Amino acid sequence: MANNKIVCLGGGTGTSVALSGLKKYSCDLSAIVSMADDGGANKIIRDEFGLLPTSDIRQCFVALAENDSTSEQSLRKLFTYRFHKGHGFGGMTFGNLFMVALTDIFGSQIEAIKKTSEILKIKGKILPITLTDSKLAAVYENGEKVVGEHLIDEPKHDGSLKITELSLEPPSEAYPEAVKAILESDVVVIGPGDLYTSLISGLVVKGISEALMATQAKVAYVLNLMTKYGQTSGFTARNHIEILEKYLGKGCLDYILVNSGPIPQEALKKYEEAKEALIYDDLKDDYFKIIRSDLLSNKEIKEIPGDSLKRSFIRHDSDKLAKVIMENICPVAVKN
Repeated sequence: MANNKIVCLGGGTGTSVALSGLKKYSCDLSAIVSMADDGGANKIIRDEFGLLPTSDIRQCFVALAENDSTSEQSLRKLFTYRFHKGHGFGGMTFGNLFMVALTDIFGSQIEAIKKTSEILKIKGKILPITLTDSKLAAVYENGEKVVGEHLIDEPKHDGSLKITELSLEPPSEAYPEAVKAILESDVVVIGPGDLYTSLISGLVVKGISEALMATQAKVAYVLNLMTKYGQTSGFTARNHIEILEKYLGKGCLDYILVNSGPIPQEALKKYEEAKEALIYDDLKDDYFKIIRSDLLSNKEIKEIPGDSLKRSFIRHDSDKLAKVIMENICPVAVKN
């Protein structure tokens, strides 16, 4: 039987977690990556080099890279190395600079992505969701408008304000290869990731929601573990689905994956201090099927020197998530 064609759609750490587990199975993987990030190192890449953000792409490269030999493991470590001394490179990763250099050498970011894929021997394809240089714009319930993914992700206003509309300025068109991958896939995995800045930031790209509604693939949404201050404060699981479907279209989702594993009390206290909380599971089987399973990683999340961005205290487990996807959603589940 032919391998499953699986598309992972999103951005940042969440998508890389899903990819890390799925690459261990015999399947054709494609990562469709959000291009909305404009904070930290990506601000420099966008403002000084005039390029699309590379950090989310870099994380997907690391997730899909071969790591069988010592040299390949060293290359992965080099790619994730973050400069934390001095002022010029502070916070920048080697992988981001590497892709900037390849873009200059080969004349386009698409070629740079292809060359990096070859060098790291990745198991799959990485596709930007768009080639349009756009900024994410959010309108809040009080009428305030904020432009910039980093300002939405780490708000300076009251983080309990709800977002009423998300868009891209200027409007962006989907990268044709990304649309093709969705239409030809067997399974599309959306998330995990921040609802607005990682997931809906991709759905507002013209052509993406349309492709997801048109595909014959099974579409699965991986619900986040916790709410996100400034984006989903007070949201239940049902609220997440309702907002996602506002941009995706109702009836598109076939599966909702929900963590049923217990969250450590120490982590819950840290989230409470950050004004975030466990997402209340108020879902019932509807036109979609709910899969509840222990998806929680037990690995300690360590702070990386030079990383100034706020990171999560807990994450999904790559292997647990991949196992649930392959055994419950995919027609064929064969480990490499």
